[in-house]
Amino acid sequence: MGENGSADHFEHVPVLLEETIDSLQVVPDGIYVDGTLGGGGHASLLCSRLGDKGRLIGIDQDEAAIAAASERLAVFGSRVTIVRSSYGAFSQVLDDLGIHEVDGIYLDLGVSSYQLDTPERGFTYRQDVPLDMRMDRRKRETAADIVNNYSQQELYRVIRDYGEDRFARNIARHIVERRKERPIQTTGELAEIVKAAIPAKMRASGGHPAKQTFQALRIELNGELDVLNASIDQMICSLRPGGRLAVITFHSLEDRIVKNKFRENERPCICPPDFPVCVCGRKSRGRVITRKPIVPTKEEEERNHRSKSAKLRVFERG
Repeated sequence: MGENGSADHFEHVPVLLEETIDSLQVVPDGIYVDGTLGGGGHASLLCSRLGDKGRLIGIDQDEAAIAAASERLAVFGSRVTIVRSSYGAFSQVLDDLGIHEVDGIYLDLGVSSYQLDTPERGFTYRQDVPLDMRMDRRKRETAADIVNNYSQQELYRVIRDYGEDRFARNIARHIVERRKERPIQTTGELAEIVKAAIPAKMRASGGHPAKQTFQALRIELNGELDVLNASIDQMICSLRPGGRLAVITFHSLEDRIVKNKFRENERPCICPPDFPVCVCGRKSRGRVITRKPIVPTKEEEERNHRSKSAKLRVFERG
């Protein structure tokens, strides 16, 4: 399905569905923000718990997701407002709607099943298609631009930091060597280059050898970690007292940001431990509800293999 295609084929199995919506403790006349609307799976369950005065603001940057969610959530009528944007701009979205406080916000991070399974979106390493990976196709830069224009050192940094691949240096070197011959334009070409950069005995374990490099490029292109890091404090500040922020992550880098940000908001004091009283003046914004993240059940993992690395963390505004 293309950018303006039908919504019929947009499928995304919501991960930790009941756990996420339960964690928000939905009040029927509350206002909620779904910052990563996708196909509307989580939103549909949340809306079913709202009364006539309740409201959901759904945000997504993917036109196909918005088409699918609009169709799915049409039954809830005026309770739902859908905006094409990044959750990183959620403060502006709320301002534009005249909303100053909300009862809950949730994020389901990472790439949707639809984006992974639609070859022409260029997220996949399993088929040979143009290297794209844009979550918002209004954006001009693609993954191919990063692969062909970043220096070897920059590529190494991206693959090391965002892909957590121990062969990052070698992969970056192989990419730079190959692109001297001609630009690298497809997912298949890149997957072959990465494969050649990893020792044969190491390719046998841990899934597809290009998985971590593709993840790294996707995160870099879409600024995923930067947006997450910059958004959590603002989201917590937008909650009413007792309101909750729930975040589902899919890899350790995202989870670390959420865990650390939640901890900082719960205990922001930066005074030395031996100070008898706090003098920094930083006040707690609430409490972490999930001391340990909520993870999928074995049954969910068997039903949806993409749920295996999912972790849900929840913060409550004080």
